[in-house]
Amino acid sequence: MAGLRPGLRVEICVPASSANLGPGFDTVGLALGVLDRYAAEVLPEPGRLDLVLAGEGADTLPADETHLVARRLQEALRASGVGWLDGYGLRLECHNTIPMSAGLGSSAAAIVAGLGLGFALVREGELTEADLGLVNTHAGIAEGHPDNSSASVYGGLTVSWMPSLQVVRTARLELHPDVVPVVLVPKGERLDTAVARSVLAPQVPRADAVAQAGRAALLVHALTSDPAMLLDATEDRLHQEQRREVYPVTMAAVDMLRTRGHAAVVSGAGPTALCLTTRDLRDVVVEEVRAWGKDWKVLTPGVPDLGLQILPID
Repeated sequence: MAGLRPGLRVEICVPASSANLGPGFDTVGLALGVLDRYAAEVLPEPGRLDLVLAGEGADTLPADETHLVARRLQEALRASGVGWLDGYGLRLECHNTIPMSAGLGSSAAAIVAGLGLGFALVREGELTEADLGLVNTHAGIAEGHPDNSSASVYGGLTVSWMPSLQVVRTARLELHPDVVPVVLVPKGERLDTAVARSVLAPQVPRADAVAQAGRAALLVHALTSDPAMLLDATEDRLHQEQRREVYPVTMAAVDMLRTRGHAAVVSGAGPTALCLTTRDLRDVVVEEVRAWGKDWKVLTPGVPDLGLQILPID
């Protein structure tokens, strides 16, 4: 198998994401302008792997080949016919700003980053549209639900589905220019996605399924054409109420904002809350949340048009 050229260096960035957006469970994703940055440099020493971690998780994540980014980088290299550390070494740098276990797609971003670095190394520092498709497929399969990962790959607003366990499809939608996200991260609270998913019922009543289908269709319309419909469009019947006990603080915030007419939802598996509002109401939402006290970190990150990107090297 072919190796990699010593001295080759690739730098990328990957955005955070919010998934579900209410009724779009496991399918709808929105990229957020909170970026993790990564770099990989090919070393001449065969078998060597150096990891440099900074920011979120730097003190707790493994600094070896079990690191999530390293594992997915290896996957991309092997898929391209390049043996892992076979005749070369790697220096991997991870600079994380996306809060972890918060419902902002940190794991999906890490998976996308590792795959993106691997394919970019093989392409000598480039990523084609076809490569992004490969990243999207591998990441969606790894996650099991491609909502977060597809938004991190492509940016903007995405709807994704899996026709089979090995196939990922994504439609990129044009977000209405007036729609802006306000992100509410509860300070000191984190929730593992596996815990959040474990409380969901294996079956739902037909009435809930019918209501959810209608709201999911309306969600796409509201996000792309008519933001005035956002409050009704973000009503969920499948996952938020079932998870209320695992993030009661988040649900209280969602309830409070919705009673005031703001389209608030749980971001992904939580405990972050997301409010989909409009440019003229964004400051109203921010002031409302800040009036609650210092228990919330309020972000207005915007929605990046691009997802996974190769960065210029200084």
